[in-house]
Amino acid sequence: MSRFVAAILDLLYPPRCVFCRELVRSGKDLFCPACRESLPFTSCGGEQTGDFFRVCCSALYYEDVVRESLRRYKFQGRSGYAATYGAILADCIRERLTGEYDLITWVPLSSERLRERGYDQSMLLAQAAALELQDVAVSTLDKVRNVERQSAVGSREKRRANIAGAYRATDPELVEGRRILLIDDIITTGATLSECARTLREAGAKDVVCATVARGRDA
Repeated sequence: MSRFVAAILDLLYPPRCVFCRELVRSGKDLFCPACRESLPFTSCGGEQTGDFFRVCCSALYYEDVVRESLRRYKFQGRSGYAATYGAILADCIRERLTGEYDLITWVPLSSERLRERGYDQSMLLAQAAALELQDVAVSTLDKVRNVERQSAVGSREKRRANIAGAYRATDPELVEGRRILLIDDIITTGATLSECARTLREAGAKDVVCATVARGRDA
């Protein structure tokens, strides 16, 4: 895109911060200076372990403007937010997971949920982060059973039961012997990432590490 076209688009559709929705200077700005200073970025506490995956790193805590922004992204059609989230997530991956993976993939939606939403938010995140990392993201999983949203289920045990058996590996030869980086938008109890990691390991993955845009403080 030429600078002239970009300038015209900025004039017609002024870019806004994906978090607070205030105007930013240009489409090149990921988010506004105020949010850059105030967002709840994680530190070492952003890493957690889980069943079948070795570690998950998260860039932000899932609270306040981060929660509101991600909900707009998932449920209000703001698919364009993926570029900003992907850049933030790529920084997190560079800092914490460099050299820890051979292949980037994502937690897929079911076909029913994909039709409802119109896009797979985790696929867009993975593709955006991979682009920032000068890599590519590839599909390794299908969600073969539509389940109740994990956020509506309740306890960790109920979430594990809800998601059990929901995924299958699309091409075991692709993941066999590989170290997989699995990307999703949010981690809370880790049940969904654990089930996806279990499926990948059963397909022959050597290791699974994960990355998400956000995590709960008590996860």
